Amino acid sequence: MAERRRGRRNVLQTMDDRELIRRYRLDRAGIMFVTDLIRDTLTSPTQRRNAIAPELKVITTLRYLATGKMQQCSSDDLGLSQPSVSRVITRTITALSEPLIVSQFISFPLDIPTLQAQKTAFMNIAGFPGVVGVIDGTHIRIIAPSEDEYVYVNRKRYHSINVQVVFSADYRIVDIVAKWPGATHDARILAESGLRHLFEGRRIPANCHLLGDSGYPCKPWLLTPYLRPDQGSQLNYNRAHKKTRAVVERGIGQLKRRFHILHGEVRLAPGKVCKVITACAVLHNICKARQIADPPTDNRADEDDDEEYPPQGRDLSQSGNPYRAQFTNLHFMDGVGAAAVAAEGRE
Repeated sequence: MAERRRGRRNVLQTMDDRELIRRYRLDRAGIMFVTDLIRDTLTSPTQRRNAIAPELKVITTLRYLATGKMQQCSSDDLGLSQPSVSRVITRTITALSEPLIVSQFISFPLDIPTLQAQKTAFMNIAGFPGVVGVIDGTHIRIIAPSEDEYVYVNRKRYHSINVQVVFSADYRIVDIVAKWPGATHDARILAESGLRHLFEGRRIPANCHLLGDSGYPCKPWLLTPYLRPDQGSQLNYNRAHKKTRAVVERGIGQLKRRFHILHGEVRLAPGKVCKVITACAVLHNICKARQIADPPTDNRADEDDDEEYPPQGRDLSQSGNPYRAQFTNLHFMDGVGAAAVAAEGRE
């Protein structure tokens, strides 16, 4: 037993950064950064001789998030029993999902220089002007909960949490809402979100736009594709919109590949699943800030993005329709939108 305890303390010394990233998704410095971030919360209030070190709590949780398998943490010779693993993971995920921690790493930019930088970065993708974020919903599969089971059944007929996420042009998460059951429509999640209040309360300047699919209502600050675009400016608009909005699809794919727990069925109560999702988002941004390489791609689109583009059906566009028409004619008339069309043709 003493030898196993020594082994668990030496994990960070015995593995190189490449192996640490493979197992835990962070290198040695990144693991210590996360540990120091929540060390006070994770430190045992007692002075037990064999108290579990905060570093071990962090790597155990990272292993769980990377694999989606709690039993994997016990089999990795970290020296913890299964009950200890469960307690450690719960405590660490709770610490990482606290609002004070989340706000340090996930926040929508409000300052003009950052917003302008985002506009430039998104403009460089396909010539679509004024974009400061791309938005989508993604479903995280869960086991059937014991209460209100039916509200978690999504349109694909499985139980889930519907997560609203907004990405910047460099694939960082700038806004996330992880609390709604799977049956909730994307449009309602947005309507109830603080993000809508930022835009409609004019905390974010005019001429700053999000791009979303046709599951969202078209607004002056949220531009959606035309369902049946005419040739010319509308088709140019849709092409540039699709290529630019693909950032959110790829971003969701990166998040789920990095933390494989989000790919499978999370076998926790809904409230705990929401904390897991938020913790993964925080860790994703930490990886981005520390330039940790993305996991290898599996060449598949995000599993939730299986609709035609634009999807056929009811157009939720309302107040934004006149604005979108004016915007389209201004920026995507024949010739003006040629850069976007040419960019798509080069793919």
